[in-house]
Amino acid sequence: MDGRSDNLSTRPSTLRWKILRRALLRRPASPPDNQSQLDIEKVSRKASQGFNLIPCSLLENCSEDKSDALLRKDTTCSSRDTLLCYTLPLPNSPQLAVHQRVNDILDLNDFQICNECNIDNTGLVCQWPSEDVLAYYCLSHTDMFRHKRVIELGSGYGVAGLVVAVATDALEVVITDGNPQVVDYIQRSVITNSGVFGSTVVKSMILHWGQENVSDISSTFDYIIASDCTFFKEFQEGLAETIKLLLKKEGPSEALLFCPKRGDSLDKFLGKVKSIGLSFSTEIKYDSEIWRRHERFVDGDESWPNYEMDHCYPLLVRITR
Repeated sequence: MDGRSDNLSTRPSTLRWKILRRALLRRPASPPDNQSQLDIEKVSRKASQGFNLIPCSLLENCSEDKSDALLRKDTTCSSRDTLLCYTLPLPNSPQLAVHQRVNDILDLNDFQICNECNIDNTGLVCQWPSEDVLAYYCLSHTDMFRHKRVIELGSGYGVAGLVVAVATDALEVVITDGNPQVVDYIQRSVITNSGVFGSTVVKSMILHWGQENVSDISSTFDYIIASDCTFFKEFQEGLAETIKLLLKKEGPSEALLFCPKRGDSLDKFLGKVKSIGLSFSTEIKYDSEIWRRHERFVDGDESWPNYEMDHCYPLLVRITR
């Protein structure tokens, strides 16, 4: 009987319910034992550090002058919010402050909003590893965005879009998500960092994929960027249609998506892309540093114990008209 009970407690479905319980409760009823915690880490696809390509710390670890400047612009934060400081690997090491929810903190109201808006809450849970990869790739290709109009789809807390706004001299950057709570965090980050955008116009926006009432921004953008947005198959058609709607018709335009394969999810999305007349290509080795870290995780780096290429390594997908 005891052995069967142990087996039940380590089944993936049971462990995922424990993850959900831990997110809903601000603190667990009792501290998890070491084995239980290890089992949860193995079944969860969320990484505590991810690729760790851009140095990040809590705001109090930013430089003193920068911290003071940011706090003067900051609005009051609740106990479930945090402010992270990213130090960009560029000359003069510019810093970027990002408002977000403390990892793994959710409440029933979050699920109610998701149901009302027909969205998921993945962007509210944490900063996902593919967003880190997208942001790093944009930093490594700043020239391509100079004087261009850029939009980020399904941005979560919008790190990549904010990086483009700070580092590339883009003409305009629009950072979007379907979750109104997430967009509130993005707007706070836009306000906090407004002094480092230069002449770039930066906006936040609620955008639901597949909606047709976006005529004011349709056929507008030189670049669309997104990360890990193809997992939920029920949203894939809307995402593909939105990309087609937003890409500029005259002159070159391109969508850059960083997405793990996740079984057949990416392939099914690319099938929908092709079915509406768009072209695409995929790249596996698109950056030597990202690939080096991927190989390190495959070899068993303990900082990402549950790493699997299919679920964790984002391919670069290029989509054009």
